[in-house]
Amino acid sequence: MIHQIKLRWLYGISALFIVLNVIFLANEFYWFPLLPMALLIVVLAIFSIDILMFIVVFMTPLAINLKNSEFNLGLSLPVEPLMFGLMIIFFAKLIYERTFDKRIINHPVTIFLILNLAWMFITCISSTLPVVSFKFFLSRLWFVTSFYFLATQLFFNYHNIKKFIWIYTSSLILVIFYTIYRHSTFGFGERSAIWVMSPFYNDHTAYAAVICLFVPVFIGFIFNAKYTAITRIFAFFITCLFAVALYLSYTRAAWIGLAVAVAVYLIFLFRVKTSLIVGGVAMAIVLFFIFQTQIMMKLERNHQDSSTDITKHVQSISNISTDASNVERINRWNCAIRMFKVKPILGWGPGTYSFKYAPFQHSKEKTIISTNAGDKGNAHSEYLQPLADSGLIGALTFILMVLAIIYRASRLYIRAKDKEIRLLTLGLLLGLITYFVHGIMNDFLDTDKASVPFWGFVAMLVAMDVYHAKKEETA
Repeated sequence: MIHQIKLRWLYGISALFIVLNVIFLANEFYWFPLLPMALLIVVLAIFSIDILMFIVVFMTPLAINLKNSEFNLGLSLPVEPLMFGLMIIFFAKLIYERTFDKRIINHPVTIFLILNLAWMFITCISSTLPVVSFKFFLSRLWFVTSFYFLATQLFFNYHNIKKFIWIYTSSLILVIFYTIYRHSTFGFGERSAIWVMSPFYNDHTAYAAVICLFVPVFIGFIFNAKYTAITRIFAFFITCLFAVALYLSYTRAAWIGLAVAVAVYLIFLFRVKTSLIVGGVAMAIVLFFIFQTQIMMKLERNHQDSSTDITKHVQSISNISTDASNVERINRWNCAIRMFKVKPILGWGPGTYSFKYAPFQHSKEKTIISTNAGDKGNAHSEYLQPLADSGLIGALTFILMVLAIIYRASRLYIRAKDKEIRLLTLGLLLGLITYFVHGIMNDFLDTDKASVPFWGFVAMLVAMDVYHAKKEETA
């Protein structure tokens, strides 16, 4: 009898949904069929927020960005609305429970992150374009609350760290196969490499930057003795696929990032003392300023443009005279510095660089791809963008956060007792190193594609530092 009653309820609700669906569609209301999905999301948010977060992780590489032509602002569907919901849940839980793990809040990375967000909010109030700035701040807030603060609690369970990596990678692999296939139809040319990953990624630089994040992690998985042989072989093939994708992306900044990550690995391998590293960096800076005239003259004599020939493409990295991409990047950097000099304290407002840099261009620095319309990207630097947008404090708090990440991750790698923790820590740190270097030449943290893995990696390192550092070695 109970079984029959349940069936009647099921048939009744299904019939009602079909009738209502027909009525709404007949009246040109096309959103009603999404109601069951919306209800499912609400249920997951209440009872299984971890599953909802993993759904967002999987959907991020596959998400499509819709642009707002009026403000040159975009919304990535379906993940950014879901992240907005996760942000609301985070603040609701914070208000209801009136507490958050103090060990996370008191962590140096969190402190500098909160300072950066607080200063960003202040500069939104003083912004030259408040609507643009508050939208930019809101998007940064839902990235950070979802995949840093909430994620640290998700990563209290160590196995969720590896789940995050594998889930994101599974959909990223789909994008890579799509990109390589599409690229093959154009003969793997350098020009087509710029856009064949669309509509999933806006260009090859963002696509390569995200892949670079995962390469050191999967190399670590290959040498993880706790994984089965099949898993390690699978990790090896994924690493090979990533290497092919990076090569075909023709993204020089990504290659440089990987090269620096290798150098950092050698530092850990040979246990180079911090004093020697600091001394070496300081000496390199001093030598650059002493010989900057000779260096610039040498660089200006390089006229090798980007090419499908790997040797020539590498040579083009230092071409600052005829390579349009390199020259335009320098143009954007100079504009950011000039904007900072005009508003050194509060800046022009978060996210406003694209709309304000045009008058700061000098005619001799402009290229064939320069624009005055503010529709072709930002400052091409994670460090100069906040300098122009939020002044000295905005840039300084971000840089201090980066240094805190590197320091605490290095400390965790040295002190962790479990070999798997040490190996994963090194992989995550080297992955982030590729992005920190890439961030000198490009700026992607205003997009979900880079923000989800970036803040996720940072949350993993902080969670391991707080919750798993003292974990003992297990068989």
